[in-house]
Amino acid sequence: MNRNTQIAQLLEELKGLSASHGPTMRFMEVCGSHTMSAFRSGLHSLLPPKVELLSGPGCPVCVTAQAEIDALVQLALRPGLTVCTYGDLLRVPGATGTLEQARSRGADVRVVYSALDALALARRLPEREVVFMAVGFETTAPATAAVVSKAREEQVRNFSVLASHKRVLPAMRALLEGGGVRVDGFLCPGHAAAVIGSEAYRPLVTEFGKACVIAGFEDLHMARAIVQLARLAVVGWAKLVNDYPEAVMPQGNQVACRLMDSVFSVADARWRGLGVIPQSGLVLRPELASYDAARRFGLAEMPEREVPGCICGEVITAAATPHNCKLFGRACTPVHPIGPCMVSSEGTCQAYFKYARLGGRWSGALVSAAPGGAA
Repeated sequence: MNRNTQIAQLLEELKGLSASHGPTMRFMEVCGSHTMSAFRSGLHSLLPPKVELLSGPGCPVCVTAQAEIDALVQLALRPGLTVCTYGDLLRVPGATGTLEQARSRGADVRVVYSALDALALARRLPEREVVFMAVGFETTAPATAAVVSKAREEQVRNFSVLASHKRVLPAMRALLEGGGVRVDGFLCPGHAAAVIGSEAYRPLVTEFGKACVIAGFEDLHMARAIVQLARLAVVGWAKLVNDYPEAVMPQGNQVACRLMDSVFSVADARWRGLGVIPQSGLVLRPELASYDAARRFGLAEMPEREVPGCICGEVITAAATPHNCKLFGRACTPVHPIGPCMVSSEGTCQAYFKYARLGGRWSGALVSAAPGGAA
């Protein structure tokens, strides 16, 4: 059976499940990769009217607090210092401009593809201080931990990390505890689960009564997960389902977890749109203070100032969609972004701009997979 036929059968079942359920089913994906995959494949266009797929706080760049962006821009402007970062962070606006604008004013800002690239640069430029801006969830945190461990082992003295890693579970709990958005179940990120394990999501089931299905990132993976969530919603059953067993084990990757624990401590962290969430961040341990850029350079805590008119904080918590923003598609575009949700390649606003800009329901690539569509 080919992929389109499987998707068509799943969507036909989903149509029947939604008709029998009554109220609209609302499922949330909390991964930027799921967000972009759903939009790019056209999955939204194939969902029945009574099934909604909400985008949650799963984009690392989007959830990075404005104060952290401001601190990074100020750090980049210091003489004798090189800031290394992923490309998406380059154009996120801060109170005094972006990293890209800081570079035009003489700052040495370089785009890297990994933390290892930043460490390699520090080895090549021993006369400069090299700072790596580390963002991401448990998916990328082990790689940052490995690089910090390697820098300590090799005694690379001019390398440090500005850590802004986040933990996905506390954010999901905060959304549920806030009660502002109704969510009937979660489509959980497969790559984060590959590190922390499927069982990490168990408290969302036992404490909050929410179904959780861990899924991969292909259109078929996501369609299958949504149907599983719908089946559970119809019978009123909260259950944890690992639908990505080829990559995800119950206890996760213990080697990666031990590596993170050796480098990071869990701490409270500020999130865009969600405020300070207890125990939701990862900071370098005190014994690694010399590799902590915030401590090393005495960075003062910046005030949290949102960009006027930008509603990214509401978009990443599913309290609004980009179409609710007066700036979307007008003043704010991928060429001239005002908020991080338009900057990031995993941002909801950029996804809407590419695939649902005109305000019609959706556009996408999988319409041929709809029941009755062309094969």
